Amino acid sequence: MATRDGKGPDLQRSLALLWAGRTPGRRGPRARLSVEHIAQAAIQVADTDGLDALSMQRVATELGYSTMSIYNHIASKDLLLEVMADVAAAKPPELDDAADFRDAIHRWVGALWAGFRTHPWLLRVPLDHSPIGPNHLAWLDRLLRPLLKTGLAPAEARAAALHLTAVVRGTAQISLDMNSAHKTEGGLPHTETELSLALNDLIDPVGYPALAAVHAAEATVPSGRDAADDGALPTELAFGVDRFLDGIDAWASGD
Repeated sequence: MATRDGKGPDLQRSLALLWAGRTPGRRGPRARLSVEHIAQAAIQVADTDGLDALSMQRVATELGYSTMSIYNHIASKDLLLEVMADVAAAKPPELDDAADFRDAIHRWVGALWAGFRTHPWLLRVPLDHSPIGPNHLAWLDRLLRPLLKTGLAPAEARAAALHLTAVVRGTAQISLDMNSAHKTEGGLPHTETELSLALNDLIDPVGYPALAAVHAAEATVPSGRDAADDGALPTELAFGVDRFLDGIDAWASGD
């Protein structure tokens, strides 16, 4: 993540923006410009038109200020992305009333998955260092709590948290990429049925015996539930998370 002078990230500037610079401006006919206001406007641009449409000039136009006014508060687009990512992450879910550690982690994973669905551009924000914003650290803290309660050592809990985050992020990225790729020349999305029928002609049981068996089995069962519909994790995410939690259970119990 380079700053405007190309010298790389300025950790102190990042910390100042993420922790001390987020106080909203005063109310009034034209609210005083603040880092929080700028981040919220930038998030709106990214949500509506994608990250490619984001620029300091575009954010300035949305807010009715000059581009230099934006730079006076946030010195580079890279720093803006860092603040945007933390603001868009919002607060993590409350897990104190979870039935057990599995329920807590399922709820955490589901909330993170929902966040990537709401703000898919988050998956394209560069990760040049560990997130250090208040919301991102709150998400990590909220995940570490149930992991530590299983009896994992601190280093083990952090490793498990990193793995779970990578699973959710990676699965969300693949899902997003596939949805973006499944376009016809006219811009209309292919249906799963159309894709399945196309694969029927391509997957030769002789050349791809395992893939053909899986494809045939999937064609006979309903598709997995979507986390946005009823709170359940999508099948492609739930299986990996549950098997990982099985491993945590076994490791923590010494089995």
